[in-house]
Amino acid sequence: MRDLSIKKLYYSISEVSKITDIEQYVLRYWETEFEQLSPQKNRAGNRIYTNKDIRLILYIKELLREKKYTIEGAKKILEEYEQNKKPILEIKEKRIDSQTDIVSESEKNGLSLKEDLEELKGVLKLLLNKL
Repeated sequence: MRDLSIKKLYYSISEVSKITDIEQYVLRYWETEFEQLSPQKNRAGNRIYTNKDIRLILYIKELLREKKYTIEGAKKILEEYEQNKKPILEIKEKRIDSQTDIVSESEKNGLSLKEDLEELKGVLKLLLNKL
């Protein structure tokens, strides 16, 4: 089994499915229902998920499966956070068991902005190398 504790910029849908314990078809369906969940696609058209996408998926999973919200109810919660200009993922921190821990210690301490900037930096470096 691969060690998913190594932080990556992007994850495939199969990796996200294993990390979140959610079937791939459910992830695709949630993309149609939740506008906040829109992973990028690579040149081949495959979905590429970021750590931020995974945290959002885990939050949606919690709302739907643990707190028993309907899809409409979960949509309203996510929309309320957006209207209040509060980042969804800062309000609800996610902890993943140690084998599939993709959330760094800095994120757990609320420093997700630094991670987002590092991720952006990596993407910009990739784009620069392709030019």
